[in-house]
Order: sequence, then structure tokens, then C-alpha cells
Amino acid sequence: MEYTRLGRSGLSVSRLVLGTMNFGTETAEADSHAIMDRAHEHGINFFDTANVYGGRGGAGVGSTEEIIGRWFAGGGDRRENTVLATKVYLPMSDRPNDSYLSALNIRRAADASLRRLGTDHIDLYQMHHVDRNAPWDEVWEAFGVLRQQGKVLYFGSSNFAGWHIAQAQEAARSRHFLGLVSEQSIYNLMTRWVELEVLPAAREYGLGVIPWSPLHGGVLGGVLRKQREGGAARGASGRSAAVLAEHRDTIEAYEKLCADLGEDPAHVGLAWLLAQDGVTGPIIGPRTTGQLDGSLRALAIDLDGETLARLDELFPPPGPNGAKPAPEAYAW
Repeated sequence: MEYTRLGRSGLSVSRLVLGTMNFGTETAEADSHAIMDRAHEHGINFFDTANVYGGRGGAGVGSTEEIIGRWFAGGGDRRENTVLATKVYLPMSDRPNDSYLSALNIRRAADASLRRLGTDHIDLYQMHHVDRNAPWDEVWEAFGVLRQQGKVLYFGSSNFAGWHIAQAQEAARSRHFLGLVSEQSIYNLMTRWVELEVLPAAREYGLGVIPWSPLHGGVLGGVLRKQREGGAARGASGRSAAVLAEHRDTIEAYEKLCADLGEDPAHVGLAWLLAQDGVTGPIIGPRTTGQLDGSLRALAIDLDGETLARLDELFPPPGPNGAKPAPEAYAW
């Protein structure tokens, strides 16, 4: 396994991040535990979850954290070998103060996550979304209390715009706080908007970038090949089906390129993210141990300049001038 620092922090994390959103919904608890065991066997130490996970098709919000907590309870240095990340923001009930980033909800949500996870601290506590109604003074004061209490070590953001990162960091700087060390954004070959301002802001302020949906809901995971082979393809249903219908020619060309390379499309998509400046590691969300095992191939793929250029042709960077940060992407 390869490791890197999380942003400008001294924290070492694996370059593949184990996402747990399927635990308790798509993946049964016993299988979820097996996946986490296998992740540790491979050296993956960075696990990502959220307090709201488990609410769609599972036992309810919080149930994914509970599954992880019961796995930690099995001992064997499981907790000590894990960099644990969870999130706060989305509603946990219909009560008015059980969501967003008020000091009250931050305090309650952190304590509730700690109980469900069966641990005394969260390594990385992430804001699942920006709260435009909560002033940064309130947010950082609440986070500062959690850190003083030893309940949280590092803080991160998710789904922030570049200017939100700047706001957050400048507010933290005024309080002499470390501030954010990571930003978790949707980022993949088909969704490259973060390259305009989020990635430059993250690099400037020393945040590691953690891409979610690295395969665009399965569309970049070999969906057409799986259809031809008669297998169930995740990217062929739901919202991904519409994306596939619109970009079928591009996906066909992408899968041909991957076949010419002798690599699985899913692994190429992950390898491309790993090659991007500022990316800590993409979140993989395996539903089986076999899917987890396969994902490690991405770490061994070295995409040459010609292949990277071809990928840029298939999936152009955002903006008419492409491959440049804002404002050069859309101005002179």
C-alpha cells in the first residue's frame, strides 16, 4: 500500500480510501466486517463514513456507524490501525436542531457518532456540506471545543466551493487554528469542475482532496463491457443510465482505450485520479471483498503522457480553454 500525508497535516493515510456508504444497505453487516478486515490486510488505513449513512434502504440513519462500531469492538487493534473519518450536516431526525452546523448540532452529532462508533475520538470530522446560515465563528468555536476535549483531531470539508474553503481557512487563521486539512469532492473523468477553483484553493491552503464517486456511479467501471457479458452493471440503472445514454460514444471509446492498455476501466479511472496533483486518494465503495481486492490494481498503473492526453481528449477539462485553473480556464 502507498501512503501520503493528509494535506499539510502530519497524518499518514492510504492512497485508497475505504468508503462505507454501502454498509448495511447494499452490503450485509457480516460482509461489511469482512471488507474492513480485508482492507486492513491490504494496508488500507483510511475509512470514510457519515452519521447519516444507513438511512436509504438500511436500518436507519446512524446504522452504518454502528456496524463500524461493532467491528471495532472485535479488538485486534482495529481502531488503532484505522484513520476514522465521519461527517456532520445532514438531518438525523425531523427535529429542527438535528441538522446543519449550529454549535448545538455539532456537539450533539459528534457525541452521537462517538457512541455509535464505540470510540473516544474521531480522527477526521468533516462538514458534509457548507451551512450558509451558520457563521464561521460559531462553527470554529464548536470545533475548537471538540478538539480541546480530545474528541476530534482534524477537520475537513465536503462539497465546498473554492471560496468556501477560503472563507473557512481565513476564519480559522484568525483564531490561530489549524483549520481544514481536507476537502471531499465529487471528482472523476466525467466530472472535473473542481479543477477550476476547488483544487487550486485546496493546494493553496494545504488541503488534501478526497474524490468521491470516482467512477461516476459505475459509468466509468466498464459498464458497456459488463452489459455485453450479460453481467449486472451498476452504471446502467438510475441516474447513471441517463449519463450513459448521453455519453455512450465517449464511454465506448474509453473502454476501448482501457482494453488497448490491457486494464480494467475501473482501475484506469482510479489511476487517473491518483495521478492528479493534490489528490490524496479516491474513495472506493466496494460491496464485496472481491471488488476491494480488484481496486488495488489502480495503485500499480502508471499512465503515460500519451494516455493522459487521450483521456483529456475524451473527457475535456472544464472551460473553453481547458486544463487550466480559473480564471484562465474561461478568460485570457
